[in-house]
Amino acid sequence: MAKKVVATLQTGEGRTYSKVIKMVRSEKTGAYVFVERMVPNDKVQDALK
Repeated sequence: MAKKVVATLQTGEGRTYSKVIKMVRSEKTGAYVFVERMVPNDKVQDALK
């Protein structure tokens, strides 16, 4: 299934988006959690702030 998702992201509109993975500390447990989002290429730096 992952191959189909990657294949569809590489054609057409999918090339204008990037997957951003950010490590955030949980306030509840204090453990680190990874948050994944799809953002437009020109908004990547804003998503990392």
